[in-house]
Amino acid sequence: MYQPDIDAIGGSLTGTALVAALPLVVLFALLGGLRMAAWKASLAALATALLIAVLAYGMPVDDALLSATEGAVFGFFPILWIVINAIWIYNMTVETGHFDVLRRSFAAVSDDQRIQAIIIAFCFGALLEALAGFGTPVAISAVMLIALGFTPMKAATVALVANTAPVAFGALAVPIVTLAEVTGLPQADLGAIVGRQTPILALFVPLALVFIIDKGKGIRQVWPAAVTCGVAFAVAQFVTSNYFSVELTDIVAALVGAVATVALLRVWQPAESYREPDRESEPARAGGGSGGSGATAADGGSQGDTKHLEDTPANVARAYSPYLIIIVVFSIAQIPAINTFLDSPTVAFTWPGLSDVLDSEGAPAALTEFTFNWLLATGTLLIVAGLLTMAAIGISPARALAAYFATYKQLAAAIATVMTVLGLAYLMNLSGQTVTLGTWMAAAGSAFAVLSPVLGWLGVAVTGSDTSSNSLFGGLQVTAAEGAGLDPELMAASNSSGGVLGKMVSPQNLAIAAGAVGLAGREGDLFRKVVGWSLGLLAIMCLLVVAQTTFLAWMLP
Repeated sequence: MYQPDIDAIGGSLTGTALVAALPLVVLFALLGGLRMAAWKASLAALATALLIAVLAYGMPVDDALLSATEGAVFGFFPILWIVINAIWIYNMTVETGHFDVLRRSFAAVSDDQRIQAIIIAFCFGALLEALAGFGTPVAISAVMLIALGFTPMKAATVALVANTAPVAFGALAVPIVTLAEVTGLPQADLGAIVGRQTPILALFVPLALVFIIDKGKGIRQVWPAAVTCGVAFAVAQFVTSNYFSVELTDIVAALVGAVATVALLRVWQPAESYREPDRESEPARAGGGSGGSGATAADGGSQGDTKHLEDTPANVARAYSPYLIIIVVFSIAQIPAINTFLDSPTVAFTWPGLSDVLDSEGAPAALTEFTFNWLLATGTLLIVAGLLTMAAIGISPARALAAYFATYKQLAAAIATVMTVLGLAYLMNLSGQTVTLGTWMAAAGSAFAVLSPVLGWLGVAVTGSDTSSNSLFGGLQVTAAEGAGLDPELMAASNSSGGVLGKMVSPQNLAIAAGAVGLAGREGDLFRKVVGWSLGLLAIMCLLVVAQTTFLAWMLP
């Protein structure tokens, strides 16, 4: 039996934590310092973690390798299974020309790219996060921005920064549901607290997007739209999560934010309309270098066999139909009887060879259990939505199948990265490296209120998932809070709220964004563009949490 020892290095928690942090140091140093391709940096970090697990923690080699293998498989299913199938639906709309119709529909709202970024990356991206999550909104909104004239690097940067405030309630609030399960705390209370934290981020993010695009001039000219969208989204997110439905929070907030912004534009327009200057020289276009059908997206769907569609009401309806179909399919899947039926073939089993791995407290490690819910999985529901989309937009089975295989080719580098990063995450978790870092932070006592969001940020930065971070650190947050005399519900919620800010620097999200816009191999450059925003917004969240433990305690339910 293997049980992690969090004091493995000389009986010192601090010394062991410093060693446990090395894989993360290697990962982010190679990404941000040497600008190495994400899959290479992730592979180096994985090799570092393997050495530490075996040599420092004494984990058997076979357990270490099997832990990484389980993580890699989890990276494909369910995470990549969601992203691949969501982007396949998008690629079919490119093949038929309906993407151009959708793009022109968005462009008709405003020809100002600063406002387009707010509507597409923030509002439409939030809707995609609500429905699918796991990198899907970043990939699709980034390519849509390219089609509207953004450079690939700027499009990817905007999409990553925008994918923050909605994340905690993404994929029909799976992160909150998971947090409630692992902590034993009421789901409604956790959702209500997160709904009083992430709306604060929503106030800042649209302004941040405008600044990324047009710096201070953009803020001066477009702040009414940015503030209107941010306030509308924040209010809707707060009200829905606290008084109606945690699961529907992002859907409502995304729609309210978009409607408020469009309504404002009926009576107000910026003094000048901003368009991106001549595109900076980029080595690739969307999908370029990966050969996928996403290559057409950067050029507005100029593929030879893509028919030109006029923007008739019927074609506009068909262009929006894939996303309406997704909403309907996901809604039907939540009906109790149907949900039970879809869940009936689910198989849960202990990963072969890992039955002897315990957690740091001596109990069987929860992560060794793999759940294969192939019929109820979000990615499978997206397959169903894709089949219905084929009929709705009129694409032949042959072209749909070609688009499906092209999607795998398009995302090849991202697939390699995500599977490697999840292998790293599982190895660090099961060997004890992650819990060592978390326990070391939890030893800060009352100062843990500052570190609580940081712990969530760290979890998402490594795993790329707020759900995974909550599963990993939710229980630790409660234990640390009780030991420090802090509110357990607040600290657990802060793990999720702080985690959303690690999404943009996660190697798996960087890889998905870079792969979608044709910048595979330049994840390091993209990391440097977003890391400042990630840390800056994290600092705001840390201050908010500290304030909520003291003079802003009235904010809590």
